[in-house]
Amino acid sequence: MNLYSILEQGFPKNPEACALETPEGLYYSWRDIDRATAMIANLLKSLKLKPGSRIAVQVEKSPEALFLYLATLRAGYVYLPLNTAYQAAEIQYFIENAEPAVVICSSKNFSWISKIAFKADTEHVFTLDENRKGSLLERAAVHSDRFKTVDKKEDDLAAILYTSGTTGRSKGAMLTHRNLSSNAQVLKDFWGWKKGDVLLHALPIFHVHGLFVAAHGALLNGSKMIWLPRLDTSQLIRYLPQSTVMMGVPTFYVRLLLDPDFNREVCKNMRLFVSGSAPLLTETFNSFEKVSGHTILERYGMSETVMLVSNPYKGKRIGGSVGQVLPGVQVRVVSDQGKLCGTNEIGNIEVRGPNVFKGYWRMPEKTAEEFTADGWFKTGDVGRWGGETSAGKVPSNYICIVGRSKDLIISGGYNVYPKEIESFIDDMNGVEESAVIGIPHPDFGEAVLAVVVPKPGAKLDSKQMIDSLKSRIANFKVPKRIEIIPSLPRNAMGKVQKNILRQQFT
Repeated sequence: MNLYSILEQGFPKNPEACALETPEGLYYSWRDIDRATAMIANLLKSLKLKPGSRIAVQVEKSPEALFLYLATLRAGYVYLPLNTAYQAAEIQYFIENAEPAVVICSSKNFSWISKIAFKADTEHVFTLDENRKGSLLERAAVHSDRFKTVDKKEDDLAAILYTSGTTGRSKGAMLTHRNLSSNAQVLKDFWGWKKGDVLLHALPIFHVHGLFVAAHGALLNGSKMIWLPRLDTSQLIRYLPQSTVMMGVPTFYVRLLLDPDFNREVCKNMRLFVSGSAPLLTETFNSFEKVSGHTILERYGMSETVMLVSNPYKGKRIGGSVGQVLPGVQVRVVSDQGKLCGTNEIGNIEVRGPNVFKGYWRMPEKTAEEFTADGWFKTGDVGRWGGETSAGKVPSNYICIVGRSKDLIISGGYNVYPKEIESFIDDMNGVEESAVIGIPHPDFGEAVLAVVVPKPGAKLDSKQMIDSLKSRIANFKVPKRIEIIPSLPRNAMGKVQKNILRQQFT
């Protein structure tokens, strides 16, 4: 049941065919993938790690970073990807919580990450850089390029993805080999993957979209990937004529529409554009169709569940709706009282299926809290079946997301939880209290904005506060703007009314 073995079944019969191409002119064959993952897997096995050991990885995107992920699967260990924007305080928490046996980081971060890792009793720290250098590859080079993939049970862990909670404490979502393989197989059919497809891959590979949706899809289909290190509109336009599939966050499509070189001719060979990880504005949906001749396919998923719902490949795609429930997945919308909602009735979205995660790492109480008595996972999102959007009437078997767990902000495809940011701001000298909100942004979907109340007599400098935050937390969490006001609006119970702040500062 090893996920790698399932993905490997889709590899083409010709092992010399190109599997990855980079803008630098590097070509990796399917044989290269097999050999490279075998050598890294042999290195990991030589370390005599305990079964179920976690391999924590914070490196820049490269083909070798993908091979490291696949090698971890082959060797039977648990892959733990970490956002490259995370700073010391965040990395310390993840390493102390997950207790990885191995940490792999960029050479430029080795000095401080290794100190954190060794202090937490991690035994091995390697480096891996985007230019094919680092101690990981140097050590792996002496090992055999053959490896028998380790057998795993379907309920064994394949990966842990950390997702922040509204309390500011990050939770590790445990995903099994079955969770990930079942979702990849469903999407292969639902999105019509076919022989000859070429995936244009510009997403990061430390979260679900880039790693478990995009890369898994291409690997399972035996499709070549054009591997871009990051979002670069000129590179997208350069490679779109050679591609048939692209997956991105709404920012990708906003940036393409702003580029005068983007047109129908560029997209003439494209079969499918997929958008996710943040809400797609109907304006972007409509404009993209007009300029490119293609209708973006929007879908909906979570770190804890991978993909749940998708607009159809064959069928009507509706702006403002995330589409139909994927085969094998169950979705229900329920009221706060637990009653099933009918068409156009707003309620809480709950799900279950083979894709739903095993639970939160070392948080049994939190896991129990997030599941209903009858086994449904509470997504924290609010939605409805059918109804109306600005694009028109939505069929009753299509889901519309109308809100999210109360405070969650999604900026550029990344989840930002206000409580975590507020805790950093509230610790600053001269700050009485703060409230962090998301406001609409044409590029990122939502932008992070902080509203701060100073202590009596204190004078706060917004720019200095933002600069301070940049050195402490990931850049995507740093507020784009800080507003200083005398007091926060509250209701009769003393609760901060963030809806009023959103109205005031949007």
